[in-house]
Amino acid sequence: MAKEKYTLYEVEDISSIRELLEKAKNAAGDKLAFRYRVGANDVADVTYNEFYERTQALGTALASRGLTSTHIACIGENSYDWLTCYLTVLQSEGVFVPVDKELPDSDIKNILINSDSTVMFCSGKYEARLRAMADELPDIKYFISFTLKEDDGKFLSFEKLIEEGRELYKNGSDIFTSQKRDEYALALLVYTSGTTGLAKGVMLSEHNLVSSVKYGLQISTIYTTSLSVLPYHHTYEAVPGILVALHKRCTICINDNLSAVLKNLTVFKPDYIYLVPAFAEVFYKRIWENAEKSGKADTLRKGIKISRVLMKLGIDMRRKIFATVHEAFGGNLREIVCGGAPIRPEIGQFFNDIGITLLNGYGITECSPLVSVNPIMFNDPNTVGIPLKCIEVKIDNPDEEGNGEIMVKGDIVMMGYYKMPEQTAEALSEDGWFRTGDYGTLTEHGQLVITGRKKNLIVLTNGKNVYPEEIENYIAGIPYVKEVVVYSIKDEEGHETGLCAEVFLNKDYIEEKGITDVATTVKADIKAACAELPTYKQIAKVVVRDVEFEKTTTNKIKRHAIKKD
Repeated sequence: MAKEKYTLYEVEDISSIRELLEKAKNAAGDKLAFRYRVGANDVADVTYNEFYERTQALGTALASRGLTSTHIACIGENSYDWLTCYLTVLQSEGVFVPVDKELPDSDIKNILINSDSTVMFCSGKYEARLRAMADELPDIKYFISFTLKEDDGKFLSFEKLIEEGRELYKNGSDIFTSQKRDEYALALLVYTSGTTGLAKGVMLSEHNLVSSVKYGLQISTIYTTSLSVLPYHHTYEAVPGILVALHKRCTICINDNLSAVLKNLTVFKPDYIYLVPAFAEVFYKRIWENAEKSGKADTLRKGIKISRVLMKLGIDMRRKIFATVHEAFGGNLREIVCGGAPIRPEIGQFFNDIGITLLNGYGITECSPLVSVNPIMFNDPNTVGIPLKCIEVKIDNPDEEGNGEIMVKGDIVMMGYYKMPEQTAEALSEDGWFRTGDYGTLTEHGQLVITGRKKNLIVLTNGKNVYPEEIENYIAGIPYVKEVVVYSIKDEEGHETGLCAEVFLNKDYIEEKGITDVATTVKADIKAACAELPTYKQIAKVVVRDVEFEKTTTNKIKRHAIKKD
């Protein structure tokens, strides 16, 4: 049925990351591959030819030291140097291990030990911390710093290493370029940062990564220039964000700091951007807050109504009607691709109404990470789109509403968890089906709908299943609600008898609106927001927090850390 609604894009076939980069260099060598800010006002430009040559130089230097068949880790802010390491190692026989820069030293050390890493690349910000723990990491042969000018024992200068390799490469060394990897062997080892438990090393092969790129682009294409925002140690940015863009020969503009996103949108003027729903939510609320403050909220609403009528007549005036909003995003933004969590449908509809297509998708690290995405011509913000054509998706043990655990099988599914056979067996069946831990359903058109996380499911005493994420989406629509978690109220025997909403509010908004009785207002607004939900999904209790919720390094709220009365 879904085939009647959209057409697959043609995608150039590739079998390896090396082939991806070679084809990009040959087809678009003089085109800009990367742009990034240098200092306060300058911008550096890098062509595909220059980037390819740099990876060959670094790879040759590493290979000459016997390091390209090992596990190579990297930690640091988003940067051109980080990407050089990433794409160099993926062309080698070695394994790239991205390390979350927000982790405490103890976790960084544990990952380096568990991953069997022998080389550690780092930005200057982390050099002192790594020096302090170096003696506890005897298997690390070299720490390679992006900012170090001269070698210092086991700590090497990144630029000197590249110059060393550049000379060898120019003199004809093929010690790196002749390397070939088994496409089904381990290539990328990513440690998850879940809300509970020890981080697990997700093993992804080159075949996994290439499949995610090719089959993702079949369903949803991209434009010419991106602002690369999300942290590079996340597979969402590292694979759909970076590898997909390189295969399409796009220009990737590197955002080195989350606080600089709005400024960099105006500097680089991208036409597409990858975000997580929390970012889109912030943009959405900020647009409405600014409209309210400037007295233009009614004009914005009127413009949306006019735009919808004109679009039905085949007339697209959105960029003109909402010119002020577009200018705030740099003037060229045409597409936002969201992943990591479901997004409120009204946010997707809003951006589409003003002329910025918002495409929501679904992914999980263990699936390289893309499972499904909405096509532009069949975009439904109520869903997370169409599953990639290289996989099968099924709903396990669905309830009367069709909700059950999402299971995935196919070319993007991980090899397993590193050195964790029991956890691998729990998540991955012998015949290849991976249990995502997410609940959802499939529409009649084959689109995937995410209901919530399996571990968050609330089963009330009346037998009704409640997915807290669904109710949280309704409450998150209240303008001054910044964060919300819905959980169960339990009686003395531990039975889940009702629902509580715990919220963290935008205090500035509340002051500006002159809201004095905050508790009463919040309860009334939550009741109104959830009015259309059935009785068993209504909120019985509201808790207002003074501080933000504790979060993981991927900015997900740690539900288990919430102290409940």
